[in-house]
Order: sequence, then C-alpha cells, then structure tokens
Amino acid sequence: MEIAVDDAVIELIKKEGCDYRVCTACMGPALVPISVKAPKDSDIKIPVGDHTLYISRVQAMYIDRVTIDMVYEDEDIDACPAFYPRRTINI
Repeated sequence: MEIAVDDAVIELIKKEGCDYRVCTACMGPALVPISVKAPKDSDIKIPVGDHTLYISRVQAMYIDRVTIDMVYEDEDIDACPAFYPRRTINI
C-alpha cells in the first residue's frame, strides 16, 4: 500500500519541526502533531526530512493521499472528543 503525501504537507512538517499523525477525528481524517494524538505501534511510518508522518492503520484503509486540508485547526481540535486528553481517575 502506498500513500502519497502532498508537497504542502511535507513543507508543513518541515516548517513546524515535529512529527505529525493522520488519525480518525470528528470530521474525518485529521492531520495533527503527535503532541495532540500520539502515534501507535501499528501506524504506518513515512519519513519526512528529519521527522515522521504517522498514519493510523484505520485511516490507511480509506486514504491514498495525505493533503493539507486534513490539518485540524486549534478550534477543531478543542471541539473534537477524539482529542480529549486521557484523564486518570484517582479513587
């Protein structure tokens, strides 16, 4: 399986200087920094310069290209339950 990565996505990853991940979110596939959604061992890994683009195995079944319109803005991240941090409940 080969997934293409648009030049705009490559430029974004290099400019931001961090790894990114394509995962499942409220509005479909989401391209977010791994600080928002950590990678999983099962992810597909695509090298981008000194960084890595991780693609969820679930999303990999449905996409053949990673495009810049997959980027989730801060307000979208804040509104989507898929990005809520895990909370530990102390009893």
